[in-house]
Amino acid sequence: MEVVRFFFQFRQALPSNNRPKSEFQFPTITISKHFLVFLPNQLPKLRLLSPVKPTLLGTISAGDELQDLLGQSLELELVSAELDSKTGSEKSTIKGSARRKLATDQDGNIVYEAEFKVPEGFGEVGAILVQNEQIREMYLNDIVLSGLRNGPVTITCGSWIKSQYAVKDKRIFFADKSYLPSQTPDGLKRFRSEELTKLRGNGQGERKSSDRVYDYDVYNDLGNPDWNPETARPVLGGKEHPYPRRCRTGRARCKSDPKSESKSLQNYIPRDEKFAEIKLAQFGATTLYSVLHSVIPSVEAVLVDKDMGFPYFTEIDKLFNEGINVPLPQALKDKPLWQSALPRLVKGATDTGKSILRFETPDAMERDKFHWFRDEEFGRQTLAGLNPYSLKLVTEWPLTSKLDPAIYGPAESAITTELIEEEIGGIMTVEEALKQKKLFMLDYHDLLLPYVEKVRKIEGSILYGSRTLFFLNADGTLRPLAIELTRPPMEGKPQWKQVFSPSWQSTECWLWRLAKAHVLAHDSGYHQLVSHWLRTHCCVEPYIIATNRQLSAMHPINRLLQPHFRYTMEINALARQLLVNADGIIETTFTPQKYCMELSSVAYDKEWRFDYEALPKDLINRGLAVEDPNSPHGLKLTIEDNPYANDGLDIWAALKQWATDYVNHYYPEKSLVESDEELQAWWTEIRTVGHGDKKDEPWWPVLKTPDDLIQIITTMIWVTSGHHAAVNFGQYTFGGYFPNRPTMARDKMPTEDRTEEDWKFFVEKPELALLHCFPSKIQATKVMLILDTLSSHSPDEEYLGKHMEQPWEADPVIRAAFERFSGRLKEIEGIIDARNANENLHNRNGAGVVPYELLKPTSGPGVTGKGIPYSISI
Repeated sequence: MEVVRFFFQFRQALPSNNRPKSEFQFPTITISKHFLVFLPNQLPKLRLLSPVKPTLLGTISAGDELQDLLGQSLELELVSAELDSKTGSEKSTIKGSARRKLATDQDGNIVYEAEFKVPEGFGEVGAILVQNEQIREMYLNDIVLSGLRNGPVTITCGSWIKSQYAVKDKRIFFADKSYLPSQTPDGLKRFRSEELTKLRGNGQGERKSSDRVYDYDVYNDLGNPDWNPETARPVLGGKEHPYPRRCRTGRARCKSDPKSESKSLQNYIPRDEKFAEIKLAQFGATTLYSVLHSVIPSVEAVLVDKDMGFPYFTEIDKLFNEGINVPLPQALKDKPLWQSALPRLVKGATDTGKSILRFETPDAMERDKFHWFRDEEFGRQTLAGLNPYSLKLVTEWPLTSKLDPAIYGPAESAITTELIEEEIGGIMTVEEALKQKKLFMLDYHDLLLPYVEKVRKIEGSILYGSRTLFFLNADGTLRPLAIELTRPPMEGKPQWKQVFSPSWQSTECWLWRLAKAHVLAHDSGYHQLVSHWLRTHCCVEPYIIATNRQLSAMHPINRLLQPHFRYTMEINALARQLLVNADGIIETTFTPQKYCMELSSVAYDKEWRFDYEALPKDLINRGLAVEDPNSPHGLKLTIEDNPYANDGLDIWAALKQWATDYVNHYYPEKSLVESDEELQAWWTEIRTVGHGDKKDEPWWPVLKTPDDLIQIITTMIWVTSGHHAAVNFGQYTFGGYFPNRPTMARDKMPTEDRTEEDWKFFVEKPELALLHCFPSKIQATKVMLILDTLSSHSPDEEYLGKHMEQPWEADPVIRAAFERFSGRLKEIEGIIDARNANENLHNRNGAGVVPYELLKPTSGPGVTGKGIPYSISI
């Protein structure tokens, strides 16, 4: 008889009827890290120990306490990985119950015990069945079985276990040893198949909070037409508006619009996708929830005039120096959470009983208060700023539009050869500049022009199509040459377009600054809607759904991807409720307004390709690199001093080597990839369902060999880690002082349909004209609040290469590969520091210049402008 000691970690939650309304707070017995302690006697035991005293945040029912003491807490069954050699059927499970001891240990730790008697010949334990017999749900972290003949068995759970009164089915958790489908032990094959079937569901009915079902739906829940017809929004997903799929909730349709799904206080996501760690629950989502539901309404109550702008630049400075007195709701004040989650924003109480909302000075402004005013900084930030994903090499001249000239006017750009050669200073012709790869462009002309008339019908927002040209100087910096703004024919007026250039002449200089404000608003919108939301949050969700539906929890690729997918569906669901929804933060503060999400659909349709999400191919596609086997990473950069590209390629190479070591270990033979039915179903579902609107595109990678899998996996984990970090954690650094990156432009150029009154105002008060063009006080303050929150790291962030998952650690080969990966990331930290200290790299070093650290792997907590988490969790 084998003696088994069984150890598990858990978090207990109150019944749903006693739970606070906020889904981001866990009324729990909170247990952080746990240690395994083996009892000295020979009885098979189960124990749970915590290094910290549990914090009781809610009342545990007397019935549950009694069940604990009577051994009616968890019903457990050990599952053999082997079949019975005589009958060929599954072996009977070994049952036991966990019992909570009456007393805690000297440190106040909760202790559970259980006993198992495992007969000889039971074989290797491959899984455990768990049923929660209590009324409340329980969070099961992991299980360790000790005393087995073949050594201890670890079972990583990381899952909420619902009460048997809510969910009758027993939960199964597999041991940490990974298996391809063809290698699954016979005793586990049925369990592997049945678990995947449960996770897929039947595609019917409304999902309940207790469900663990992963399914797909279109974005039909952004509007709320039953509440207000003005908030109706088109369905994203399908032929008319192609889009990735989101998690299906199955809610009833709106009465006024059967195509749209009705709204709910919270969006369904599978239970295990919700924040399970208290550090993320409190610091991340709850902070965002508090800002959206409490702080922003308080600001709106104070700044009642939604159109009020800033009369002077000194008024903007007051947001950092003095702050705004706002009446925070008592409900927020009474929660200990807000004091720890919002210290950067809410400073304390005033004599009037109000709180002071005061912003921290962004690093860019702290280093150089006038950084936003300088053209060289404008050029530098296209490479080393918040949106390095739009700049591309100019390869054709003259510039022309691909839009229908019958609708949008003449296609040829107003940026002439003569103008560019004059701006270059006669050192070369345009033809020579093209040949030497010296001209680069931000091109938002064709994407935005079809929306100009629509957006201008909304009061308080002005949109143009735009092109911005840059010249690559000898020192590797970019010099802005020209901005072209275009309005299509509309309201009986012909097409209007004009080119603006830097100038020392006062009038032309101020026109250039106004034009630059419009371009920056375009770039801010594209960054938030496409580079950030679409390409990371939105496009990754189908990967998460497919992974859970098609790859078993014991599949090695599932276990490789899980840390990169952690909490993304939770933050996406919150975004659909409060950020990208109709009349949400994005619509009310960015230029496209009600067309924001529709515009991201156009970008998805015209621009998104899975293969171009790989960093090297993205750089090649935009003309920022060419293949060169003699250059680092096999790429020669067109702009050698490109901070994002240089640091990013180092991170990409480290990720790819880690993926290579991992994949080659589990797929030593090429045929194993093509014969892996789970893996093939996973990739097919991503292409044909999750991104089904692009299922017929010829550019989708094939999946036949380990090299194919390595490229696909590296692309996915790059997007969730490096790509997201590059566009997210610098948001407050570069956008916190909003004149540097205004999110919308509210006034048209004074030269468009020039009137005597508008021109007189501009000439006499050009500074005020620029301030009027910037976002209003409410818009700017709301954006600053959100950017501060989104740019923050939690105190216990899981940074790339820092935390080794238990299933990785269980395999010596994978453990060694991860340690090499972690070591390489530490080397990259030093490389980035050295680059930032190099005075010859002007795009990342200089007086008042913010060093480029967005792709530096680790960080401290808060708004740091650096650090790469594993996943998209904020």
